[in-house]
Amino acid sequence: MTSKLSRLQSTAAQASKYVAKNGPSYYKKLMEDNKRYIKDPPTIESCQLLAKQLFYTRLASIPSRYDAFWKELDSMKEVWHMRKQFKNEDYRTAALFGVGWVVECYAWFFVGEVIGRGFTFTGYYV
Repeated sequence: MTSKLSRLQSTAAQASKYVAKNGPSYYKKLMEDNKRYIKDPPTIESCQLLAKQLFYTRLASIPSRYDAFWKELDSMKEVWHMRKQFKNEDYRTAALFGVGWVVECYAWFFVGEVIGRGFTFTGYYV
């Protein structure tokens, strides 16, 4: 157990040195590459203006999203009325997507639990 701890500490130290050495250059490159998204001057007022613009833009998009929702619902109604024409392959495809969705949800919940415990696996010796 002590050897694992010392190995983990040395790995963390190497990662810390790497970040300390390459972090500033990465930050500068990132800022240079995305300069077009930066609002000058970076003041509180410009941030508040951008927040208001985002809020009202999202608010203005509600009618189009509302229409898209009803179109999607109508297409689901059509599929429901045509369910007697489905073949076994259609049911298999739907089951595959359903199982995939359940597995994905479980995986996200599991990841959330691990993050909530501080990246520890309870009951496992790693």
